[in-house]
Amino acid sequence: METFHVVPEAQHNALVAAAYRHRGYSAAEAAAGARCCAEATRHGIRTHNGLKALHLDHLLGSGAQGCVPKARIEKVPTRFRGAQVWNANRKLGQATGYAAIEAAIKLADKYGVGMVSVDNAFHYLWGGGYVMDAAKRGYIAYTNCTAALSEVVPFGGKFPTLGTNPHSWGFPTTDAIGYPVVIDWATSVVAMGRVQQLAREGRQLPPGAAVDEAGAPTTDPLKAKYLIPFGAHKGYGLALMNEIIGAFIGGSLPTLRNRWDQVGDDKGTCAFFFQVWHPDAMNAGAFAKGRNQSQNVKAVIADILGHGNEACMLPGQVEAQAAARSAKNGGLLFSEAEINAFNEIAAECRKARWKLSDFKIAE
Repeated sequence: METFHVVPEAQHNALVAAAYRHRGYSAAEAAAGARCCAEATRHGIRTHNGLKALHLDHLLGSGAQGCVPKARIEKVPTRFRGAQVWNANRKLGQATGYAAIEAAIKLADKYGVGMVSVDNAFHYLWGGGYVMDAAKRGYIAYTNCTAALSEVVPFGGKFPTLGTNPHSWGFPTTDAIGYPVVIDWATSVVAMGRVQQLAREGRQLPPGAAVDEAGAPTTDPLKAKYLIPFGAHKGYGLALMNEIIGAFIGGSLPTLRNRWDQVGDDKGTCAFFFQVWHPDAMNAGAFAKGRNQSQNVKAVIADILGHGNEACMLPGQVEAQAAARSAKNGGLLFSEAEINAFNEIAAECRKARWKLSDFKIAE
């Protein structure tokens, strides 16, 4: 079993925020970036922690042309009361994502359902964090985005023309099972962040997840160049959905996204889509045996996990268990390799290095 070290959340957030500030972001943007990274780590999403976020920002964000520190969001006029359309002007993705989910929640409170479409965005990292937050507050939420780069080969193809294009759903099931059901995954077999994590830790990829530069299957994360959709044509269809939604919003060619040396007079930014609805807005009121909506949800989940299926897991269960372990240990859990990588970030922004001996071993 891998050993993890417990880093106080405040210490983690201070370093991540300092790195964002060092790159020119505002205090509010830096705080949003650190918050998203902490939430991902707390819930065991190691592929989207601070290392991934800052690496992505260096390669494609403030270190390139994909993200503009201190950018302001512009609301585009629309005739639909329950919808908002934004031009993010390449604002930091996490700050934009948190603002968008809040706006969608306010629309749902007023109209039963709310949606926010965001153009000219930069990647918002862990989509599950936004919908989980909404679900914990009693809403059903969905988001998808066009990923930062086209790194996925379509089913039956040979060249990457799709992003990893995650879909994220959150359901308010805490009363029923103790945590929100959160369905959150990339449409590739693994996310590129997972490839980077495995490379950092000297571990192999699962078979059928990636190909090398020549298009040959590989399990070596150091040779992995392109990714493969999960579930063959099914994952391909879901990845395609993100690209088409992005196209309706204003997103352009996926093969040009964040490739600023190739964009020319075209467009290279990402697009987001958020939708939130209030459970009361879909309540038909005719539940069996006099159950109310919450009781009915609990009964349906119990039936699914009954009949000998008691050992089956629900989406969001692993994340809930990771969060419970983080809480038990009183901090965020990182491997030694991750702590060493954070010290490279500390050197970049001239902050004190983390000492491994200062952190207790997680139980």
